[in-house]
Amino acid sequence: MTLQIALTLSIVGMAIVLFATEKLRVDIVALIVLLSVAVTGLIGPEDVFAGFSNPAVITVWAVYIVSGGLFRTGVADLLGQGILRLAGTSEARLIAVIMLTCGLMSAFMNNVGATAMLLPAVVGISRRTKVPVSKLLIPLSFSSLLGGEMTLIGTPANILGTGILAERGLPTFRFFDFLPVGAIFLGTGVLYMMLLGRHLLPARQPPDERGTARQLRGYVSEVKVAQDSPLAGRTLLESRLGADFELTVLAIERDGHVQTTLPPDTRIQTSDLLIVEGAAEHLIRARDKLRLVIDVERTAELERGLDKGGFHLVEATLAPRSGMAGHTLSQTGFRNRYGFSVLAIWRHGEVIIQRLGNVPLQFGDVLLLQGLHHRLPALQDGGDFLVLEPLAVERRQLTKAPIAVGIMALVLGLVLLAGFHISMAMVIGAVLMVLTRCLTMDEAYQSIDWRTVFLVAGMLPLGTAMETTGSARFLADLLLGAAGSLGPVAVLAGIYILVALITQPMSNAAAVVLVTPIAIDSALGMGADPKPFVLATVLGAATSFLTPVGHKANVLVFGPGGYKFFDYTRVGALLTLVLLVVTMIFLPILWPLF
Repeated sequence: MTLQIALTLSIVGMAIVLFATEKLRVDIVALIVLLSVAVTGLIGPEDVFAGFSNPAVITVWAVYIVSGGLFRTGVADLLGQGILRLAGTSEARLIAVIMLTCGLMSAFMNNVGATAMLLPAVVGISRRTKVPVSKLLIPLSFSSLLGGEMTLIGTPANILGTGILAERGLPTFRFFDFLPVGAIFLGTGVLYMMLLGRHLLPARQPPDERGTARQLRGYVSEVKVAQDSPLAGRTLLESRLGADFELTVLAIERDGHVQTTLPPDTRIQTSDLLIVEGAAEHLIRARDKLRLVIDVERTAELERGLDKGGFHLVEATLAPRSGMAGHTLSQTGFRNRYGFSVLAIWRHGEVIIQRLGNVPLQFGDVLLLQGLHHRLPALQDGGDFLVLEPLAVERRQLTKAPIAVGIMALVLGLVLLAGFHISMAMVIGAVLMVLTRCLTMDEAYQSIDWRTVFLVAGMLPLGTAMETTGSARFLADLLLGAAGSLGPVAVLAGIYILVALITQPMSNAAAVVLVTPIAIDSALGMGADPKPFVLATVLGAATSFLTPVGHKANVLVFGPGGYKFFDYTRVGALLTLVLLVVTMIFLPILWPLF
């Protein structure tokens, strides 16, 4: 083993450890990898930042914009709602229709986006049919990963695998070359979930929100600001009702008018009636210290009024590209921004109700919110939260839906009929989405998952280093030495298992960058066609089923489904093995190795 190979493999090991521990963001890890291969001289200066101009990276961000256009115009909403109406109330049928819907959607848009769009609809269907939501959301997440294998743009891993083939001067995949094996992949997953997987899933249904909220709310009361109260003349921020007394002011009634939009500089006046929410002991402490008058009869009327719909109760979870992760509600000014109060946070099966303003939010959290119904669209459209109930599709720009569908058809036509490179066709589609106002330029930027873009661009130089230093050849020789005597199918299985294992602690895009050079060199070493070996790589990379952190789609459904960590392992381990067997049977038939 040469020094360059040792250095390259050390950087690979470092990357895997950093991805697995999650101490740093994935895009930061990718940039550290990029700098490592540059500083150690494993690649030349001209190759260090070549990943940012790589056609695969350009295709990835363009796909996100086109997906954003389909979302903003309501195309995906209408497709999902229309097909989900066919599901009925049978658990097995629901799972089948949900998985096929999400799988087909994720074939033409990013899989996290497909999951996010259908998540509120699936939660709503669970409530109407009484099928536990935990029986439906893991199938939803898994189907987005499986369905992404049916087209070139279904997942960044497919785009990357094709791009690496092109860089090596080898024949590449066309848009629908993935479809036959991808359809078998998705079909296998659907059958598995219908017949066996659903029995391995827990039967958990989130408690009734209205009953839960009544318990968590503790006490909602109307208090009057006395003449000698120290609150008179102070703003809500200066009052410190939240910081010192853990009370939330829901509204202020003054001279017969009720004010529910309450910025921090709202000034409290003598004789104001404050509608406050909080535990009884905190309310009594505030009454004694701040000289407030509690009207018990009005409090009872207020409770009844709240339950009749004056305020709306809703659950929400962090959206895939939310900027709220890692920040507290206080830091983000949540209530002033959205007009909702947070009553509780569900996290890993536990309910957090104390000092919610100081709790850093995490992906997978579910927030129980209370606020006015007309503020719901702002909460959903803000980009930070997914409201876990279907909102009216009319919010979308439905008049633009035919245009968005036409643009997607044009992109496919340019690739399939006019011979355009996928990166050029997708950029044309992205620009047309903006020019036709299917989404604004700001919304286009918001649609892009920049972490994925930097992850892919930062990891590509490591793939180049593995090739130029001979590291990929070295690992391929080890694999051939271990499995080569058993035949090419055994080597194919070894590639699949290798990438399936390392994709658990890291993104599937990063796993593909690392393993594809090994797969290509293994195929060339046996005189085989590299294409089926690259296909085995991207298929194995899609099996991020064993943990909730294996893929962002898994994280997205973790909180709303009330799952525990090993729920994914219990249902995903056997699915991974089943898919391995099915892939080894059908892949060599559809794509002959020689």
